[in-house]
Amino acid sequence: MSLRRSPLAGYPGITEIPFLTMVNVRVRPTGDAAARISERLGGPLPVVPNSVVDAGSRHILMLGPDEWLVVGPDGDTGLPDLLREPSASVVDVSANRTTIEVRSRDLLEHGCTLDLHPRAFHAGRCAQTMIARTQVILWQTSDEPVYRLLVRGSFATYLADWLSDATGSTSSTG
Repeated sequence: MSLRRSPLAGYPGITEIPFLTMVNVRVRPTGDAAARISERLGGPLPVVPNSVVDAGSRHILMLGPDEWLVVGPDGDTGLPDLLREPSASVVDVSANRTTIEVRSRDLLEHGCTLDLHPRAFHAGRCAQTMIARTQVILWQTSDEPVYRLLVRGSFATYLADWLSDATGSTSSTG
C-alpha cells in the first residue's frame, strides 16, 4: 500500500518504500521445519530476540519466540511459495503494511518510548512498538542511523502526517 498523498515528499530525511514483500512465518525454532526454511532463505532464522539477519536481498526479523517477518524487495513474488512448509504457518502479509524510512533518531524519540541510544538500539535490531500512538515494527538498518517503520496501511497517512508535523514541515494531506 502506497500513501496516496505523501506528506513526506518535501522532507529529505523521510521517504516511503512501498510494496516490499513481507511474509510472516510461525514455526518451532529448533525443529526440522525451521532448518528447511532457513536453508531456502539462505540465512538462519534469528534466535536472539528483536534481531535481524540479512539473507542476501531479504531480511529476517525476529518478532517473537516462534515468529519471524521475512522482508524482501518489491516483486519478490516467489517468496511465499519458497517458504511453504507443512509444519509452519507461512502467510504473505505484503498488503498489510507499507514502509517509511526515517533518517533521524531525534525525530523518532519524540514519539517512541523505546531507548534508541546506540548502546540500547543499533543496526540489526527491531522491535514492535508504538510511535505517535501507532503500532509499528521499528527496524534500524544502519548506524547512520536509518530506521524503517513498518506500519499498517490504514495508519500510514496518520503516521506520515505526524512525522511531517514533527519536522516542522507542512502536510500536503490538508
